[in-house]
Amino acid sequence: QVQFVESGGGLVPPGGSLRLSCVGSGRFFGSAAVGWFRQIPGNQRELIARTGLGIGTTYADSVKGRFFISRDNDKNTLYLQMNSLKPEDTAVYYCHTAQTTTWGPLGDDWGQGTQVTVSS
Repeated sequence: QVQFVESGGGLVPPGGSLRLSCVGSGRFFGSAAVGWFRQIPGNQRELIARTGLGIGTTYADSVKGRFFISRDNDKNTLYLQMNSLKPEDTAVYYCHTAQTTTWGPLGDDWGQGTQVTVSS
C-alpha cells in the first residue's frame, strides 16, 4: 500500500502557476499507477491526471494543455505543474493510486490534500 503527503498549494491569481508535490511512502510507489485528484466543495473528488507504467499519461479535458503530471521514482515524489490557472481550478488537490482500466482512484485511504485557491 502506498500513502501520500501533498504540498505546494496556495493562493494564486488567475493566469498564474503552481507546482504541487506529493511524497509517497511504500515500496510499490515506482510501479504504481498514480494520479492527481481534486475536490471542489459540494462536488465529488475527481481524477484530473494519471500516469503509470504501460498506461502513459492521461488528463481530464478540464486541465488538458494546462496541467502536467510527472514523477521522480528515486524520490518517491509525484508532481503537478499547473499553468494558466482559472478560478474554477480552486479545490483541494490530492494524489493517490489510480485505477488503470477505469478513470478513478484505487483504494480510499486519502491524505490531507493541499488547498489551491485561484483568485485576484
